[in-house]
Amino acid sequence: MNKINQLFAERPRDKKFLSLYFCAGCPTLDGTADVIKTLERRGIDFIEVGIPFSDPLADGPVIQSAATQALKNGMSLRLLFKQLRAIRHEVHIPLILMGYLNPILHYGLEAFFKSCAECGVSGAIIPDLPFDDYMQTVKPLADQYGLRVIMLITPETSADRIRLIDASTDGFIYMVSSAAITGAQKSFDEQKQEYFRRIDAMQLRNPRMIGFGISNRQTLQAANANAAGAIIGSKFVTLLNEAEGDADAALDRLFEDLRK
Repeated sequence: MNKINQLFAERPRDKKFLSLYFCAGCPTLDGTADVIKTLERRGIDFIEVGIPFSDPLADGPVIQSAATQALKNGMSLRLLFKQLRAIRHEVHIPLILMGYLNPILHYGLEAFFKSCAECGVSGAIIPDLPFDDYMQTVKPLADQYGLRVIMLITPETSADRIRLIDASTDGFIYMVSSAAITGAQKSFDEQKQEYFRRIDAMQLRNPRMIGFGISNRQTLQAANANAAGAIIGSKFVTLLNEAEGDADAALDRLFEDLRK
């Protein structure tokens, strides 16, 4: 069974998951493996590893800066797969690669999913992947190699499209908290809370994880109250940079901030 499916299938009723995102190759080129192993050791449920790209349209300044630094450091998709392959037997939680379509197409679509399977990666998030292209071209290849392609929904996504995504994907649905770019927020306003409740009432087949803007106890609790858990990106990337790549120190700070 795919590790993502297994994670959610075995989830206790009251369990809320926490996923963290960081950009491969930032702040150091060779730190990716250590960050992953540290996050697993510290109890993170699954990890999103960012593929750096020069034009990350959905990302705010924190992740844009991380991608720029990673590219300057020399990170590439080919090198990332080499680093992941070296630790595939040491890491047991699901790994999901998150990146834009351009570098994946440059690497080769089938080659990408084949390399994911060989390196122990369980899924991919491709924010700029058109749904029609997913259905016609990407999904068959992902299915062939046992990978899950996670689709995003936003407050602007229609109910019909959400149900189509729910019926056509597997693993979980990435529920973007707002239509804005990534970045930490102090709270989720009533409009976002209503969006969470509206999607919850749809009783979708797939579990949902809420991301974008989660950085403190209030936003974390709002995500956990309306989904299977939360995804934290910009906040952790900032703390990891401040800690100069020391994932233990970054996690200590993150957990402290999530209690505030």
